[in-house]
Amino acid sequence: MPIATIVNLGFSFGFVQNARALPGQGSDEVLLWMRANPGIRPSPTEKLTIHRNNGPSQRMIFEASVLSPGRIIPSPTGGRIRSETLTIFDMLYGVSEARLEATVRSIYGLEVHRDFQTAKVIYAYPTPKEEAVAIQANQPIAAALKGELRQGRRFAYWTEIIRNRDGLNYGGKVVVFLIEDLSKIEGEIKSR
Repeated sequence: MPIATIVNLGFSFGFVQNARALPGQGSDEVLLWMRANPGIRPSPTEKLTIHRNNGPSQRMIFEASVLSPGRIIPSPTGGRIRSETLTIFDMLYGVSEARLEATVRSIYGLEVHRDFQTAKVIYAYPTPKEEAVAIQANQPIAAALKGELRQGRRFAYWTEIIRNRDGLNYGGKVVVFLIEDLSKIEGEIKSR
């Protein structure tokens, strides 16, 4: 599906009633779900990573992984998906928190969207103090990243937006992952 036709909803992937491929399921199940999803359907050469481009100003990547998000640590997964990440870069329309939330709903359906909405915020960054320290230390990337970790009943969620001085945020991501990986991710983010 061309990105230009789905830009207005923020790479809307076609609403699904009940997501059948979620972290915790086998990679074969996830691949079948991805192939059936009208918006993220992989091309014949794509498997668990899907790339969509609409020129240099708009890109989207959806990736299902047997690894937990963040730093790679060896762990036996038996082909079980631990995380699914959607990364959006859009210089035309920008990437907002509302757009990332709408994307969660369009990919995963109402049940997961409700879990995302009602999830408890575990960590939000940067705090004003962290942002001031990053600016003073001349670390513009650390100052530009705005994100939060949430813990829902079913999954954990990590959203992150790359802010810019002009007010139009060009990039962002949402990661849906297993709750058991939440403390690992929180520790990694806090130690960046």
